[in-house]
Amino acid sequence: MCLGLPMTIVETDGITSLCEYGDEQRRVSVMLLSDASVGAKVLVHIDTAVRLLEEDEARRISEALDGLDAGLNGEDCDRFFADLIGHEPQLPDHLR
Repeated sequence: MCLGLPMTIVETDGITSLCEYGDEQRRVSVMLLSDASVGAKVLVHIDTAVRLLEEDEARRISEALDGLDAGLNGEDCDRFFADLIGHEPQLPDHLR
């Protein structure tokens, strides 16, 4: 399984950007983005920024990744998925 990381652009030359996520920094391509400015949140997949993220979406992705990490380490992960606890999945209208 491949995952995208929500990273923050630290510096950029318009073609590549130094991005960070937690303690990790890496240089990624930003050639798919029209506005890759310093401070922007981007979704990075295989060292390529594939799209810009809103702050809230970046936070939710980070929390989900933290929850996966907790679950893989045998820790309680319910707090990371509080919005899903107690809710039954619903089919989209076009599948009903």
